[in-house]
Amino acid sequence: MKRILLIAILIISSCKSEDREVVEELKVYDFDTLEPLLNKIDDKVYVINFWATWCAPCVKELPYFEELNANYKSKKVEVVLVSLDFPKQYEKKLKPYIVNNKLMSQVIALDDTDTNTWIPKVDENWSGAIPATIIYNKNKRRFYERSFNYEELQEEVKTFLN
Repeated sequence: MKRILLIAILIISSCKSEDREVVEELKVYDFDTLEPLLNKIDDKVYVINFWATWCAPCVKELPYFEELNANYKSKKVEVVLVSLDFPKQYEKKLKPYIVNNKLMSQVIALDDTDTNTWIPKVDENWSGAIPATIIYNKNKRRFYERSFNYEELQEEVKTFLN
């Protein structure tokens, strides 16, 4: 019985340390650091989603981005989730959300309060509302200020793969 208890404790503690590693890897960027990621010129299709844990439509569509990431990673599609959560929420909301929902896409927290400067650099027509998504490759770029379901997201990405 002691041996089973010890094994259970080891398994639980190893899971918690893995969760801590995932959470500790949260990258926090200002817009100058993020901007090159929005303009890569290589053989990939990039899907950059702006979201926040406090945004219900954002949270609703995140599983679709995760599914896209899983299904299209081998087709040179890279999904990046750019969180607009407030820095004071990183520890209590954002990091636990990432762990609890087992997000496998790259998550970047954008900490840049100069929204009047960086929002139009993302897209000149962006009002700043989220969710918002950029899909681009070296030849084509589209900006979407809307929510997606999986089928819609997949159809959009397919137009960048041809």
